[in-house]
Amino acid sequence: MLIVADENIPLLDAFFAGFGEIRRYPGRAIDAACVKDADVLLVRSVTRVDRQLLEGSRVRFVGTCTIGTDHLQLDYLDEAGIRWRSAPGCNARGVVDYVLGSLLTLAELDGVRLAERVYGVVGAGEVGGRLVRVLRGLGWQVLVCDPPRQAAEGGDFVSLDTLLDRCDVVSVHTPLQRDGEQPTWHLFDAERLARLRPGAWLINASRGAVVDNQALRECLLARDDLHAVLDVWEGEPQVDVDLADVCTLATPHIAGYSLDGRQRGTAQIYQALCEWQGSAPQVRLADLLPLAPLAQIELDASCEPDWALATLCRAVYDPRRDDADFRRSLSDDPQQQGAAFDALRKQYPARREIEGLQVKIRGEAPQLAQVVNALGAVLV
Repeated sequence: MLIVADENIPLLDAFFAGFGEIRRYPGRAIDAACVKDADVLLVRSVTRVDRQLLEGSRVRFVGTCTIGTDHLQLDYLDEAGIRWRSAPGCNARGVVDYVLGSLLTLAELDGVRLAERVYGVVGAGEVGGRLVRVLRGLGWQVLVCDPPRQAAEGGDFVSLDTLLDRCDVVSVHTPLQRDGEQPTWHLFDAERLARLRPGAWLINASRGAVVDNQALRECLLARDDLHAVLDVWEGEPQVDVDLADVCTLATPHIAGYSLDGRQRGTAQIYQALCEWQGSAPQVRLADLLPLAPLAQIELDASCEPDWALATLCRAVYDPRRDDADFRRSLSDDPQQQGAAFDALRKQYPARREIEGLQVKIRGEAPQLAQVVNALGAVLV
């Protein structure tokens, strides 16, 4: 079996060497010539997998080690009888950690308490759903907009217009869909951006084109009361440098780039390939993950819950480092900017997740225990 894979997929040899030969390529460089003789194609979100890429090849299985599938031409894959699988939820926790770190930074800049804000989550799938559970677990007020889930389940959802009218924070976690009944391409256009409440914070860690980048740049230039946090951009790996300049935090599509999340995505596709081959999995992710550099934090019962929240989150991950790295890479030359964007992702340092952190509290402190449990850390 010949496997063609994005070179940025971690643990390729550990999981897939037993199936046959592996050939690695930069994700954006994978073309029809690369996959012509391949049986299996393993990608991340930067590779467009469609008829043009695969027609005439031997590929019979496509695995994307990511949550999203907007880079896959699913109707063609189904029509051609090519089995495909994604990795739903693999990096959801990493994105939640990114949002929490961003909220802490914005709260410090504006001098507000996070508990006093009203949160709006747009898209309550694997990522948005986990974020909602964390925010509500902290006791914060959260509104959720997810039309597909609302149509399927009913329940406590609100319209996007209602969310914009009532929420101080808008965090976007919807897939990118250009067509269909619920298109999300430029869901946040100039009209909707203009409806953001005074002093609102907009966070987009989904797909760049869900927010009209040109309209957002103009909105931010016209309103200095707003804050925007962007991890995703229209036209990646090129980005609108002028837009990045007016964002409070700007990062190169790494919100879900935790070590755990990336390796979890590889493991999920490995299991899917085993299922397709009719073989039992022989490799376990638990045996491959390294020990976390920070295993446990001890808190005294006297510490303030807000301080504990910031300390626990930032002990594991602080997006300001990624923002600083990204800003140093910005260039007005599109080719140079694109190369720098991809280099930051390829050379991304190991980053763990809050869920793996053990927390000990000295004494009785119900409020602190609530913070620890809401974050998903392990109370010991």
